[in-house]
Amino acid sequence: MNRVFREFRTWKNYRGGMADDIWLVDAKSGNTENITNNPAQDIYPMYHGDKIYFVSERDKTANIFVYDTKSKQTQKVTDFKEFDVKFPSLGDHAIVFENGGYIYLLDLASGQSKKLSITLAEDPASGRSKQVDAAEYVYSSDLSPDGKRAVFSARGDVFTVPAKSGVTRNLTQSSAAHDRNVGWSPDGKWISYVSDRSGEDELYIREQGGTQQAKQLTKGGGAYKFNPIWSPDSKYLLFGDRAQNLYIVEVASGNRTLVTHSDDGGIGAYSFGPDSKWIAFTAPGKAREFSVIKLYNIDTKKIITVTDTWYDSDGAKFSPDGKLLYFVSQRDFNPTYSQTEWNHAYTDMARPYFVRLSAAYKSPLADKDDEVNEKADTTSKKGGKTVVVDEAGLADRIESLPVSPGSYGGLVPIEDGVYYFTAGRGARGLKFFSLTDLKETEIGTFGGYSITPDAKKILFRTGNDFFIESLGKSKITPTNKVDLSGLKLRVDLKAEWKQIYDESWRQMRDYFYDPNMHGVNWKAMHDKYAPLLPYVNHRDDLTYLIGELIGELRVGHAYVNSGDRPPVDRIQMGLLGARFSRDKSGFYRIDSILSGESWNKTMVSPLRAQGLNVRAGNYIISINGTSMKSVANLYEPLAGKAGQLIEIEVNSTPSASGARKILVKPVADEAQLYYHEWVQQNVAKVTAASGGRIGYVHIPDMGVEGLNQFARYFYPQLDKEALIIDDRGNGGGNVSPMIIERLLRQPGLGTMWRNSKTASIKPDAHVGPKVCLIDQYSASDGDLFPWQFKYHKIGPLIGQRTWGGVVGISGSLPFIDGGDMRKPEFAHFAADGSSFIIEGEGVHPDIEVINDPYNEYKGIDTQLAEGIKVLLEKLKAGGPTGVPKIPAFPDKSK
Repeated sequence: MNRVFREFRTWKNYRGGMADDIWLVDAKSGNTENITNNPAQDIYPMYHGDKIYFVSERDKTANIFVYDTKSKQTQKVTDFKEFDVKFPSLGDHAIVFENGGYIYLLDLASGQSKKLSITLAEDPASGRSKQVDAAEYVYSSDLSPDGKRAVFSARGDVFTVPAKSGVTRNLTQSSAAHDRNVGWSPDGKWISYVSDRSGEDELYIREQGGTQQAKQLTKGGGAYKFNPIWSPDSKYLLFGDRAQNLYIVEVASGNRTLVTHSDDGGIGAYSFGPDSKWIAFTAPGKAREFSVIKLYNIDTKKIITVTDTWYDSDGAKFSPDGKLLYFVSQRDFNPTYSQTEWNHAYTDMARPYFVRLSAAYKSPLADKDDEVNEKADTTSKKGGKTVVVDEAGLADRIESLPVSPGSYGGLVPIEDGVYYFTAGRGARGLKFFSLTDLKETEIGTFGGYSITPDAKKILFRTGNDFFIESLGKSKITPTNKVDLSGLKLRVDLKAEWKQIYDESWRQMRDYFYDPNMHGVNWKAMHDKYAPLLPYVNHRDDLTYLIGELIGELRVGHAYVNSGDRPPVDRIQMGLLGARFSRDKSGFYRIDSILSGESWNKTMVSPLRAQGLNVRAGNYIISINGTSMKSVANLYEPLAGKAGQLIEIEVNSTPSASGARKILVKPVADEAQLYYHEWVQQNVAKVTAASGGRIGYVHIPDMGVEGLNQFARYFYPQLDKEALIIDDRGNGGGNVSPMIIERLLRQPGLGTMWRNSKTASIKPDAHVGPKVCLIDQYSASDGDLFPWQFKYHKIGPLIGQRTWGGVVGISGSLPFIDGGDMRKPEFAHFAADGSSFIIEGEGVHPDIEVINDPYNEYKGIDTQLAEGIKVLLEKLKAGGPTGVPKIPAFPDKSK
């Protein structure tokens, strides 16, 4: 048997704590024997006579090996060098398996493998071209300058759609290319977009009516390109890329100029001034510095720093007259105090700001004195807009808008104010701040939007619908929905799947944390698996193939999930939160009921709902009128009943006579109920074994739920003499430093109140010995937690080596069909900078204790028992625990 089985992990040559071995199990005694005991993956055990065949990665490429139970020797059976042996299946005299897309037959008598020739007379429907509603796959959008049409990138094509009536145009029409990040030029003539039709991301423009061929502006590929934006005069495009460059491209010539490069992070926020001569962008700060706003002049190439690194600043936009530069900055400090400990957090620190670019400009927030308006001289010729920047004293000309601090973005300045999106503790949505009356007005509760250059029209999204409305300074009621029914197209799935495969390869190339790709010839890996693409006939097949490709990097967190695929109807089973056994009468006995929490609506165990009075030992007689005697399984009448009220007959005896009817609402998932039960049982075991001296805290992950679980169990047990911190099964996240910081706290002083017999300490801390339990399922940030626990000498680690995956991921980039791929983008290394840590190995315990599955089945937790034992020994040895006693009061009469 395998204890884990992780064949579908996209991580080849894995050697971490979850690596499988083959175990022999005596079903009677429960005794187990590890017959492989190899750091590599050993999976798919197949028993044939006195021999056990299995697949192993011990020689890098997965091949079939055989173990002789009599001689105790292991031999290699197949010797493939390029592709792994996959999915073996044992028959009477042979094993059939897949390798490199072919089916092979291994004859067990001769030990020889031969490739089979298999013909399937089938035209798989899942691989045929089909009509798709691209409106379900909209990635980006923009609005024409006059507001009469909108442009969308959807399902990899570029569409323009009328606001009211007219023709929907597909400008690109290619299943083989991903056209994305659309923009409409201010002069209304051009649509810009990024496309990989050349095999690399390039910037294109196309005449908005679609009558001319697209013009390619950039060449040579390069790193993944971010959203291009137009200059007001429609002569330039500005874009950033994953190589952390910011470029400006002249539309007429295609000449590309590097504005700036950042060694500290990607440049994702940038904008043009109204004269098309100035650029504002956000320069990322160093690892522990804040981002700043900078200006760049196209003519002089000069860069001017606007803000400093004392406060984080982002999202700069010029006012239409070029006098003001608006931006968002985090400069408000209003602490929120915790109710679990004497601590604080800062949230909602941002608000919009502006800087007067020239010292000659008067502040729009300056005090006003009413005077008679004299008629302006209109005889002079109207000139163009010119941005004037006085570098001296810029920081002293920064002012904040008088609005509540929160979370802001999406600034769109107009002549007499600024639109922006706000979130935080207040109402979310688009708002307008008027520089005339200094008031804020709610415009709508939508988020994503595009506004025409004259600020008369707005395109916004609500749910899956888009609207084009007139924009003013009052609340908008969504009325004029854009008709997206014309966004239907016929998709060549084979061409689309090739594009997705190629883009997956490029995304990993551009985002993988190690530019050297772990020493792997990444182009060769692309070419290794690409010949299999013509044989892909299902989206899940493509996902598997991409998984094989990215698995060659031999790293954790390289994940891929399918996009558009044939739907699978799933029926939710109704579950009762209990364990049952069939009585000889044919009725079902309730052996145990999961406790749940009656006060927590998300954790109510169905049979423990208020007023039911059902107990372990009762019997289920019927469900919705169906006698349990007439069903093969208790769950037959519960199929599809999750979340629905059902009628159950229960009795204290296995008889229909005297049964009573109750109404129960089954749940779809019992996982949280079982988890809660397991934690409560562990708390009870630790309490009983230690006489209440030792506390127990399990952390299921390093996300919100894990943080909540830590808070629920840690603070009520601060006065325990010792603590077990259980990291087993931790699914990862990012909050481990917060938990470690609390475990590291040492009291700096004690405190007491009049008439109180017990003292407290500051800061809140647990004083006493601690241990950390780990196993092969302690993963990701669940790996980093025990590493830090050990590094800081908080206490010993007890259990098994952890998973070993700490090269981290961020979100997915868009794919044509809504697929998802996670790229390992950042990594962790030792505090002294000596080496990268944990990846592919895991964190080793100080005390190795392996929980035997047979004992676990019987409820015996050897790792937990060892944790209790170690802490009792530490308590016996002495040392500080708990809080100090209150000292004698001072006598100041002498």
